[in-house]
Amino acid sequence: MTKAKQIAIYGKGGIGKSTTTSNLSAALSDLGYSVMQVGCDPKNDSTTTLRKGKTIPTVLDTIRNKTGKLDNIVYEGYNGIHCVEAGGPEPGVGCAGRGIIAAIELLDSNGIIDDYDPDIIIYDVLGDVVCGGFAMPIRKGVAQQVYTVTSSDYMAIYAANNLFKGILKYSNKGGALLGGVIGNSIKNSTQEAMITDFTQQTDSEVISFVPRSPTVTRCELDGVTTIEGAPDSAQADVYRELAERVIKNENKLKPRPFYGDDLSEWASVWINKLLLNEKVERDNIQADGSGI
Repeated sequence: MTKAKQIAIYGKGGIGKSTTTSNLSAALSDLGYSVMQVGCDPKNDSTTTLRKGKTIPTVLDTIRNKTGKLDNIVYEGYNGIHCVEAGGPEPGVGCAGRGIIAAIELLDSNGIIDDYDPDIIIYDVLGDVVCGGFAMPIRKGVAQQVYTVTSSDYMAIYAANNLFKGILKYSNKGGALLGGVIGNSIKNSTQEAMITDFTQQTDSEVISFVPRSPTVTRCELDGVTTIEGAPDSAQADVYRELAERVIKNENKLKPRPFYGDDLSEWASVWINKLLLNEKVERDNIQADGSGI
């Protein structure tokens, strides 16, 4: 039995973190790896595109309702991917991070991971909530590497910077270190340059840039990943390249986050560059159309 490579992927809600994670899992499975994906978001939607849009019972629902055996929390997804959803508390009651704690403890204490013996386990974690439960994959050393998904949006980078603070806090206590940054929903070179500069300023590293693509939207509307729904597309190739990089990546970086007003001051310069770039693009489009 080989020890699984365990990684945690964080990112601001709505940034495309779960989309990236599920396509990464699908790409890894196509490469021949046995994959387990653990959704650690109270919305329970991490693994839906791996199961053709179908949701699965969550760990917390199983515990709370006693509707099944505690070891019956793993469901098969695309290409044999093992899907788990941590779940969250009932609305207005309890802490969402409890679902992560319960799921990880249950998987470990019941020997479920050993039973399935995956090559890689991916924890898909909401990254814009500061909570002990959401930090568990980092502080408990559950994951060997942490990745963050971000776009050029300021709040996405703000969430990534907060994650870096958490990694740094636990770095001398056996916590997981940074594998790298995944730039998502990229539309132009200025956005790439902004994210690259952020990683340079924080002693981190870009692993991959994932372009914004309507192919992803079309596949998600069909309830599937791009890997499954459009396997011959350029976007699917991007996810396959990301999978190759992740499986080979041995980075364990200790980031140097921004503190105080330094992040907003840095961002203000780049926001002006992004706005200028957008204006140039609009002007070019108008110029191209003016002679029609």
